[in-house]
Amino acid sequence: MASVQIHDVRKSFGGFEVLHGVTVPIEDGAFVVLVGPSGCGKSTLLRMLAGLEKITSGTISIGDRVVNDVQPKERDIAMVFQNYALYPHMTVAQNMGFSLKLRVADRNEIDQKVNRAADILDLRKLLERFPRQLSGGQRQRVAMGRAIVRDPQVFLFDEPLSNLDAKLRVAMRTEIKELHQRLKTTTVYVTHDQIEAMTMADKIVVMQDGIVEQMGAPLDLYDNPANKFVAGFIGSPAMNFLDGTLKVNGGEPFVETANGARLPISEAPAGSNERPITYGIRPEHLDFADSGIEAEVVVVEPTGSETQIVARVGAQEIIAVFRERHQVQPGDVIHLQPRPSVAHLFDKETGQRI
Repeated sequence: MASVQIHDVRKSFGGFEVLHGVTVPIEDGAFVVLVGPSGCGKSTLLRMLAGLEKITSGTISIGDRVVNDVQPKERDIAMVFQNYALYPHMTVAQNMGFSLKLRVADRNEIDQKVNRAADILDLRKLLERFPRQLSGGQRQRVAMGRAIVRDPQVFLFDEPLSNLDAKLRVAMRTEIKELHQRLKTTTVYVTHDQIEAMTMADKIVVMQDGIVEQMGAPLDLYDNPANKFVAGFIGSPAMNFLDGTLKVNGGEPFVETANGARLPISEAPAGSNERPITYGIRPEHLDFADSGIEAEVVVVEPTGSETQIVARVGAQEIIAVFRERHQVQPGDVIHLQPRPSVAHLFDKETGQRI
């Protein structure tokens, strides 16, 4: 195992810079997820860590060694790809042991390590099959097994679950997390799925347009987003945003929207009266009430364990989530009361939390 230090890393393709001085410290044994929308630079950063892309400037260290100019095979990392990258003419056992064969390891060592990985991933009965005889989830486990047998200092995962169906993705998330808890190998995992990030990571790194917007523990990012982008990206359904003006002239402070709705807040920054802001409230922090935000129901989505209600407040739409089963129909007018202690305020121009 080893720590990974990504310091002021930049990457340019010709005159176009895609990573703008990214710094990410990764502790020994951590499970770090790089998350962000397509094109944010997360996969490019992972490929630079793997040695598959050249670094324009900055440094990447694995353990005590700077690996900027170290060949991929000499970095002591193992990568699991989105498309599995299995050799179709090799059996599962041959695929898993191929990297050891390239190292000219003896037959007993290869068999021992392949069997150990097969036991960990429940692949023993599949060792003599070929990839074409496996399901998508089984192929992904074989790809993980091939990484395990190398016993690397760092595991790299590049959107490994994106080709699986929804139910299998959930199961594989659990398998990968359990695998990390058992092996305790430093892991860097790339995904665009924030649910994967929330459920798997020790630390999440949220990226946008080649920069790190925020990094921290999953619940820290959920409860204390640094800006509107992170607040809207982390959480499903996403946080609701309502534009308005901050009012602090005596009494309790509140945010007033363009249609006159008053949104409660616990406190307001000094000197912020009449400041244009964006009010953020998560769907589960809205309650039914006799008064509050007047909203027209647009869509009702029962999921069994909860009910999601999409409603319109003036020209803006919001989503409310309830564990209880409320009997409402599209077209109904309801009143929603935000919980002021968990409301978020963002500067309307910069998007930064205030």
